[in-house]
Amino acid sequence: MSSFILSPLARRDLNDIWDYIARDDLDAADRVVNEIYDAILLISSIPRIGHLREDLTDEPLRFWPVRRYLIVYRSESEPLEIVRILSAYQDVHRLLQ
Repeated sequence: MSSFILSPLARRDLNDIWDYIARDDLDAADRVVNEIYDAILLISSIPRIGHLREDLTDEPLRFWPVRRYLIVYRSESEPLEIVRILSAYQDVHRLLQ
């Protein structure tokens, strides 16, 4: 079984996503967070599946989209480290500095 860890910022991001969606629809919030966790399980089993984005960061981070969110992770870490989970509408470049 593949393993992963959520950084404190990624954990906060995930909670913020759930809170934001839950204001309107609890079931939708649960569905989105479950989709994100499913994607994290996929990423942890195939770490190189994501894309490198040199336009967003100089670090060797990979990105995987889920709906309008980007899972940002370190593919070379063991266990796989989920660095952030950001909305594509956020200033991702600034948040990763």
